[in-house]
Amino acid sequence: MAGGIGSRFWPYSRNHRPKQFLDFFGTGKSLLQLTVDRLRGLIPAENIIVATNAAYRDLVLEHVPDLMPENVLLEPCRRNTAPCIAYAATHILSSNPEANILVAASDHLITDTEAFRKTLQTALRYVADHQDIVTLGMLPTRPETGYGYIQLSDSKRPLGINGDAIYQVSCFREKPDLATAKQYLKSGDYLWNSGMFIFNLRTIVAAFKQHLPAVWQVFENGTDVMGTKQEQTYINEHFQECENISVDYGIMEKAHNVMVMPADFGWSDVGTWGSLYELQSKDENGNAVINANANFYDSRRNIVTLESGKLAVIEGLEDYIVAESEGVLLICRKQNEQQIRRFVADADEKFL
Repeated sequence: MAGGIGSRFWPYSRNHRPKQFLDFFGTGKSLLQLTVDRLRGLIPAENIIVATNAAYRDLVLEHVPDLMPENVLLEPCRRNTAPCIAYAATHILSSNPEANILVAASDHLITDTEAFRKTLQTALRYVADHQDIVTLGMLPTRPETGYGYIQLSDSKRPLGINGDAIYQVSCFREKPDLATAKQYLKSGDYLWNSGMFIFNLRTIVAAFKQHLPAVWQVFENGTDVMGTKQEQTYINEHFQECENISVDYGIMEKAHNVMVMPADFGWSDVGTWGSLYELQSKDENGNAVINANANFYDSRRNIVTLESGKLAVIEGLEDYIVAESEGVLLICRKQNEQQIRRFVADADEKFL
């Protein structure tokens, strides 16, 4: 899934160049490129599908030039993750009704690719033989308030000979406050919700029919044109009829056949400046700099990014975001980054 606009990383991430197309870690590769690279060797190249907004088609093919153009699914408007997954499922149904499917975001960081692939191999083997939806739950390392959580039930099944296990999901929990996050960590019964899902095609079709029938009907009505030259025309005409709803809320929190595999492969949802700060290397005063030059004086725990060739001299700041791109400069306390979307709206109205 690569259709988001990344507004929480404004102004570094913009509508015409959202965060999945940016290099946050100085690797020379965008988050989308890193995501596709992780899947190579595990999933045949011809089976890798990128679902994105129609405005980003050329960007996707620029970043992944060997991706088959017909494997770029173009959404004419934004309707959240459930319609995105329903569209991909009906597209796949036209050519491979027995498919086992992984749904992954294009903007996450994973540091241990080998462990990631091994975990997915186990999950894909499981869904090939079970009518369950599997999600990957990350073993928490800190009381994180920026992630949703998954509570494990007592129902557990062993998987293979490596000690892997899969659990029935007891419930999904929204992002907690700090005190609650500390309780989750102490209990040992909670995992971070990675937002990655694995299922076979029959299972997800049944889930849509049961829990989001109106969304599924939009795509089922176009079954005859999926995989043909008429597919895009149909999607352009009917995609907007879908409810704007996430797959978490629409299906995962309602279905009774959702399982979770505990996993540990260096995962992070690069969702906010604060989470990005935690992932960056820092100087002796905790300042992080992304693709920029900066001198700090009496400044601590800041994160700074600038356009190429620019230098920032920062004195007396603590716990701030300093981000500049394409003529826009943001200076914001890290603790107030949840207000960035309001800043964007105000700036668009007054100046942009």
